[in-house]
Amino acid sequence: MGTRHPTPDPEKPPPPGGGFSRWRWWKRWFGRRSERAAARFLRGLGYRLLAANVSDAQGELDLLAVDGQTLVVVEVRSTSSPRPDAVRETAASVDARKQKKITEATARFLAKRRLLGKIAVRYDVLVIAWPDGAREPTVRHIPHAFESTGRYQFFT
Repeated sequence: MGTRHPTPDPEKPPPPGGGFSRWRWWKRWFGRRSERAAARFLRGLGYRLLAANVSDAQGELDLLAVDGQTLVVVEVRSTSSPRPDAVRETAASVDARKQKKITEATARFLAKRRLLGKIAVRYDVLVIAWPDGAREPTVRHIPHAFESTGRYQFFT
């Protein structure tokens, strides 16, 4: 039996010229660019950034910041789609499964530093939209985007 190849998704944009070998590189570059823009945005709000791309074997936290006495875990999502509903759909991509992964990664981060139960935690989502030809993105900030899921509960 031969291997089955998935049918291309008509909704997904094709990789930038050069095929799939460049697609992963482009996605990483685009993601890092968006995370830098998110960090600038949060600094502008007066947040103090603690870390970016905190990862372990089970997952990653995009940005960690402090707002007053609260640790803010920020999930950064980005889009370059010109569709009017792209920002809403991008924000909705932080679904229950992703929320659980972020919550568990946060619990591991806090437990490793012996901060579990000692600090208030909030989850924000930042959607970064890059319109064609724009040097600066449009940012949609969703504070308190979701509560802790699973067996971990953090309070703000």
